[in-house]
Amino acid sequence: MIGRLSGTLAEQDDTTVIVDCGGVGYLVTVSVYTLMSLPPAGEPVTLRVFTQAQENKIALFGFASALERDLFDLLITVKKVGPSSAMGILSAGPTPAEIAAMIAREDTAQLTRLRGVGKKTAEMLVVELREKCELLLATWEASGQPRPVAAAGAGPGRGRPAVLDEVAQALAQLGWRSAEAERVVGELEVGEGATLESLLRQALRSMPR
Repeated sequence: MIGRLSGTLAEQDDTTVIVDCGGVGYLVTVSVYTLMSLPPAGEPVTLRVFTQAQENKIALFGFASALERDLFDLLITVKKVGPSSAMGILSAGPTPAEIAAMIAREDTAQLTRLRGVGKKTAEMLVVELREKCELLLATWEASGQPRPVAAAGAGPGRGRPAVLDEVAQALAQLGWRSAEAERVVGELEVGEGATLESLLRQALRSMPR
């Protein structure tokens, strides 16, 4: 399977691009979000790629950012949302982060305003992906770069592992009050091998709804 393409942007239209890699042109379906971030034709380009293999064809779907690819991977786990439908959803929203935020806050009204997303699909996205999107948003900065886990030492002035400060900050970014976040974070135990992601999962299960 092809996971990434690095080459020269040869051509593009409204939904696809051709990436020339060593003389071979790969046709890749992309979202509007990715199209807007691409360089001019003739310039180097790198795309993360999802490969869909079917009996009569192989289709490539490309992403300019890891955040968009992560959200795509979540979308295609929902029943009746295939790769093409997922790309349609990504193209209909402002940014991947904003689409993930709609799902995380259970905003079915906004989701149904996206082209191709009906009420039933919006409800399924919320039911199946709400917590996963909360986690996705909490572990990524607005710039689309992974939030680094702090060193294992104590957080500033708190006498606790710094990773717990990271968890509290992520919860605040998701809209919970500081007191609520601190109460739940104070009950977390940082065991051997604990990560920001695993601790966030624990915290999210305990946060008030």
